[in-house]
Amino acid sequence: MSGEAEMDRPSQPADRPITSPGAPATTTVVVVGIDGSETSWDAFWWACGEARRLSGRAVAVFVSPTAGSSMVAASAVIAGAPFDYDAIDQVAIDRAEQLRSEVEALALAHEVKLTFVHARGETSKELLRVAVAHHADLIVVGRSMQARHHLIGSLGRRLICERDAPVVVVVP
Repeated sequence: MSGEAEMDRPSQPADRPITSPGAPATTTVVVVGIDGSETSWDAFWWACGEARRLSGRAVAVFVSPTAGSSMVAASAVIAGAPFDYDAIDQVAIDRAEQLRSEVEALALAHEVKLTFVHARGETSKELLRVAVAHHADLIVVGRSMQARHHLIGSLGRRLICERDAPVVVVVP
């Protein structure tokens, strides 16, 4: 008879944690793209507020293009400058470290749990990759202010089309 009782009881899937009623199953993770622009700072503050309200954590992601990317190469050709991969990498590393120190100091001052990630590659793909790796519940970016994004599509629009988590585009 004990076998029958066990069969009638609903089982908890092995991959879901067992929690008490009303308790969150996992910590909320909010991934935010940060590049130092005014709109990315708006997104950063919104994401930190959301992470704090939900007792979660934020993952701030700075994505720099790879030195071999066509966008970087085209910029060098247009500018007529010699293409120096090492200099481009060093600028990206320096910018990432500057942003890391800024966001970590702000998160500490405002009691927000935060992880900083410097990724290299295409921005939307890297934000999605980091979101999947951190099991993000939400991806936050700032609204693009560049006119060319009205023609080719903004980061927010690309993320919405490819998302693995809900996307919020913060409009100042």
